[in-house]
Amino acid sequence: MAPFTVITALPTHISPEQHKELVASTPASFSDIPPVLRHTEHNVSISLSPPSEEFPEADCANGTLYVIESALVFMSASGRGIQVEYPHITLHAVSRSESGPSIYCQLDESAGVESEIPQDAEEEEEYTPLRELSLVPQDAASLDPIFEALSYCASLHPDPAAEDDMDDDDDAFIDSSAFETFNGDEDQELSEVGRVRSNFTNDNRYAPY
Repeated sequence: MAPFTVITALPTHISPEQHKELVASTPASFSDIPPVLRHTEHNVSISLSPPSEEFPEADCANGTLYVIESALVFMSASGRGIQVEYPHITLHAVSRSESGPSIYCQLDESAGVESEIPQDAEEEEEYTPLRELSLVPQDAASLDPIFEALSYCASLHPDPAAEDDMDDDDDAFIDSSAFETFNGDEDQELSEVGRVRSNFTNDNRYAPY
């Protein structure tokens, strides 16, 4: 099961200004207020690894990126797009590698793929199929604004499993050796969405939860 949905129209959303107006007017239910669009970036290309038959390279070549509180959306110039729910994004980072500046994401594909677990895997070993998504804006200066908006929106969708673990261990001390360390490329600035990761970036920036 792909960690994204192919769409032909943008999901419902409002601007930050519209959100302020609605909140100020004291709506009957705040839960009925549409999600806020936190960033829009034109002239963006994306890549998926492994490639997707549902969303081929022709659709990935050029489009507009929308960082909405409800989902990350890429709308191609072809008229088709993909919508990624934030719980599927297990890691996002700013990459300034030689291949070009981009936002690198790892997408969890574990839902509905139990049969793909290797037969020789140890029983206690967790196996999580991942798909890589790279967002490549034409304007490299937009990397930080995209990263910050993506980090903020992702923080609105915490991992329920992680919350349950914290509830079970409210009185326990935290053992720093239990944290997962990401041994990635030195040119990537890591986010902290859903798990604690080591900071090996040049500017020592973390994304907020």
